[in-house]
Amino acid sequence: MLKKYWQERGALIEERLEMLLPAESVYPPAIHQAMRYSVLAGGKRLRPLLVMAAAEAVGGRWADVLDVACAMEMIHTYSLIHDDLPAMDNDDYRRGKLTSHKVYGEGVAILAGDALLTYAFEVMAATKAADQGRLLRVIREVAEAAGTRGMVGGQVVDLESEGKQIAHRTLEYIHRAKTGALFRASLRAGAILGGATEKQLGSLTAYAEHFGLAFQITDDILDIVGDAQKIGKPVGSDLKNQKVTYPSLFTLPVARKMADDTINKALGCLEESGLQSAVLRALVEYLAQREH
Repeated sequence: MLKKYWQERGALIEERLEMLLPAESVYPPAIHQAMRYSVLAGGKRLRPLLVMAAAEAVGGRWADVLDVACAMEMIHTYSLIHDDLPAMDNDDYRRGKLTSHKVYGEGVAILAGDALLTYAFEVMAATKAADQGRLLRVIREVAEAAGTRGMVGGQVVDLESEGKQIAHRTLEYIHRAKTGALFRASLRAGAILGGATEKQLGSLTAYAEHFGLAFQITDDILDIVGDAQKIGKPVGSDLKNQKVTYPSLFTLPVARKMADDTINKALGCLEESGLQSAVLRALVEYLAQREH
């Protein structure tokens, strides 16, 4: 079921991203080529999928949230471009291809990330939503999730923590902010635009918190035991950059158990909510078996 859903919704996302992004020929072409290179390089499209699945879970339509879903992927891609830069994680490959700065140079790569972030909000603001108040709420929440109280803040603490001994609560903050905030915003965006009640929104928010943390714990694990070909980038970059991860702080077996426990908490949130979403259930269960 999940595979079919992922393929069908993934195809819609790819088609819409292709249409939304400026054409490579638009002046100045270098920046638009770089934007398209990174966004259209593939990837799981997990964040836009969560936007659509959350909307559908509360009785909304995927078509009404497609552009917001694509905007979330643009924000995610911007973060990857910047993460890969020499000043950050200094990675040469992403999604099986050379990273943006390796192809276009550091200057254009930085600007491509900046452009994708700002363009994402342009796309969201142009969305034809039945309720403009809900759309404004979503735009504000996404901005917060991408900023210093979310993804950027988590990245800063991650950089400051390299090569240091940090407490579990600091590591959890890094994961919940750097990675989890955008997952949370994706699920809440879909739910809000789909017309969720406050009770449904609360349950999906709790699910999102556990989903984001579980995703990052499994990501930490894959950086040790993953297959570089499947992941699309070299493994061991966390060790190379002296980053504290769940396996390094707690050992690999304990990290695996923590991931399983967090996944079960997310499933519990779905059960308590009464939302009958086989897709959201399957998506969090997928984290336990993910290979990339």
